[in-house]
Amino acid sequence: MKHKNIGIAVVGSGRIGTLRARLAAKHPCVNFLAVSDRDPARARQLAAQAGADFHSGDNDEVIARPEVTAVIVSTPEGEHVSAVRKALELGKPVLVEKPIALALNDADDILAAVKHTGGELRVGYSRRYKECFLRAKEQMLQGRLGQVIGGTARVYNSRAQAFNILLRDPHATPVLDVLTYYVDLICWFLEGNPPVEIVARGRRGLFKAAGYDADDMTWAIVTFADGAVVNFGVSYALPAHYPTLGQSDRVELLGTEGAMIIDDDHLDHLLYAERGVPHAYMPEHSVNMAFLGSNTPGDWAVGDFWGPLANETRAWLDHIVTGSPTVQTTPEQARLNLEVTIAIVRAAETGRPVRLPLEI
Repeated sequence: MKHKNIGIAVVGSGRIGTLRARLAAKHPCVNFLAVSDRDPARARQLAAQAGADFHSGDNDEVIARPEVTAVIVSTPEGEHVSAVRKALELGKPVLVEKPIALALNDADDILAAVKHTGGELRVGYSRRYKECFLRAKEQMLQGRLGQVIGGTARVYNSRAQAFNILLRDPHATPVLDVLTYYVDLICWFLEGNPPVEIVARGRRGLFKAAGYDADDMTWAIVTFADGAVVNFGVSYALPAHYPTLGQSDRVELLGTEGAMIIDDDHLDHLLYAERGVPHAYMPEHSVNMAFLGSNTPGDWAVGDFWGPLANETRAWLDHIVTGSPTVQTTPEQARLNLEVTIAIVRAAETGRPVRLPLEI
């Protein structure tokens, strides 16, 4: 089978954009790579690192390049709309980082652009491409749990990474930016059974004292249409030198005919180093003890990048080249994820149940 060649633009040259560009550069069917960033120096640096054919400080310029046939949008969470809309208007498929937006109005603008152009958009919830969660989805497709009656999904990380994320965008709170991964997973596992009501509680202190409108810890109980009840939790307030290098998480699903427990805390692969282990998200920050495998996107090893983000990027590129199926999050699913996380925030702030759909 003869595969077509494609040109890729990566918009946003931060940490995730850098990984996406380096992965795209190694794909056998990518014959043109362009990168951009609002900071031209950062785009220039990534271009040199990834061997890009073109770089610019103007996002629209790289999206519009005639050699570019598909676009990856890796801008900060609140800056997705313009680049996504531009690419869709030019008829170019798009992969945008999660969450689709930080406000429902922005998400709706993106969905309207998809509908108007008939374009293709996927949202980068890379946890779907971690092998343990792919296996879990297969068990759900096989019906091995029977009817799911409830479960738990919780994730922990250190305050060092939380402050780094909030510094980049103070609206990208742990609920909207991180718990969204697990809302996506559970809604994917329970596909066709939407969430309908949320109650939540949060505890504020550490981040509030630093000037951020974010909980140190949030717990939510989400009820689904058929009565299933799932408990979601997130805390990015663990001590700065806690051993996780990203997300330490656990997912449990209980059904009428079975149960599934996915222990993803990474306690099984522990490294201690006197000279320290650089944090994957913040190379200037190191820990002496590390849970290897806890870096959320994956890890560099023996000359290549391995893990969920690598699996996801390669799968999307293969999809663009061959039309092969992909399990990446659709824009409609991504909007639901955003709606649920916004509802969790509202429920925690008010102390009252929140029904879905939300009134904008």
